[in-house]
Amino acid sequence: MKIAILGYGIEGRDAEKYFRAKGHDCRVFDNFQPADVPNFQLEDYDLVLRSPSVKPMGSWSSLTQYFFKHCPCPIIGITGTKGKGTTCSIITALLKALGKHARLVGNIGTSAITVLDNLKEDDVIVYELSSFQLWDLKQSPHIAVVLRIEPDHLDVHDDYSDYLSAKSNITKHQSSADYCIYYRHNPDSVAIAEQSPGTKLPYPSSDDRSALEPILSELNLPGGHNKENAEAALLAVAAFLKISLAELVSNHADTIIQAFRDFQGLPHRIQFVRELNHVKYYDDNYSSAPPALDVALKAFTEPLVLIAGGKDKHFDLTSTKERIFSTPNLIQAIFIGETKEQLAAGEDPSKFKLASTLKEAVQLAQQFAEQAKTPAVVVMSPGTSSFDMFKNFKDRGEQFQQIVNNLGGDL
Repeated sequence: MKIAILGYGIEGRDAEKYFRAKGHDCRVFDNFQPADVPNFQLEDYDLVLRSPSVKPMGSWSSLTQYFFKHCPCPIIGITGTKGKGTTCSIITALLKALGKHARLVGNIGTSAITVLDNLKEDDVIVYELSSFQLWDLKQSPHIAVVLRIEPDHLDVHDDYSDYLSAKSNITKHQSSADYCIYYRHNPDSVAIAEQSPGTKLPYPSSDDRSALEPILSELNLPGGHNKENAEAALLAVAAFLKISLAELVSNHADTIIQAFRDFQGLPHRIQFVRELNHVKYYDDNYSSAPPALDVALKAFTEPLVLIAGGKDKHFDLTSTKERIFSTPNLIQAIFIGETKEQLAAGEDPSKFKLASTLKEAVQLAQQFAEQAKTPAVVVMSPGTSSFDMFKNFKDRGEQFQQIVNNLGGDL
């Protein structure tokens, strides 16, 4: 088979390796503009696979489509603007604790194609699905988890409607035998869930929570949003086992509690870095959209210093600024990157500082936090992507942690 691979990121490289190992003729097209595509003579190929960030066209396919078509076991798919990785990881941890052979793949960093040939019918795939992977998906997962949906990736999608349309594919092709778990307080999440003909399970649940809340409180992560993620995970596991949430909690309470206690969270998602001079430092550099920043602001009650800003993704930052400066426990905001001037425009100069480098931002944050003279928090939650100053969010987070760990003692 003659295969064209459009884009050469993680999925593109894994696709080339996978199909070449099976003897197929692969050609990679990388670093191209849409105007270049007509010159590629793609009609000469048996299969055209686009990478996630390459906009779908015509009869192209994708690794996500290919995987869904050939996967022999059930798929639990998770999408949303914030919390996908954490929710996926909690689902996987719970399934493994219950003795299931669960494999975590997708946007979280492991290409699904790399595990395809090793799957059996009694396995279960937990698939983190970005809007790019869902863009042209023609088959929905058996269990769809729809977290909170807010504007994101508008520098790639045509508009918010296009972004929502992509997200909707997680439920659009489900059957009556499938399940959809969705965030009940977000209208776009509700609208996506309504497209599913399957069983719909909203969260947070309005049922008697007397047995559920003590278990959720065992989760070893800060912030009420993570309790919501954990509840969505429990509903997904219950759906997979074909039992109710109440039955899951009643029958497996000890196993769930231990899994929650053992769960350490993911790097760069409100990750504790260190405590110095009564100040706790948290790395939330996975935060690439305003809703993620909003979650970080709500995660703490202590006096708070925020480091935010980064790549200009053409968001309207009006509501973001309102959330930042109306945060009751905010001591100071430190802004960096391309969006720093937008975030600061029109605001009280005593409430923010602008920094040219990440090191300067951390040093300013340390000064303001330590001046509080009480236990305080510094959190870096940029609310946008990293590509103006860093290679990616991981690079941004690692640099932040290095700077924080090199801070000296009392100023």
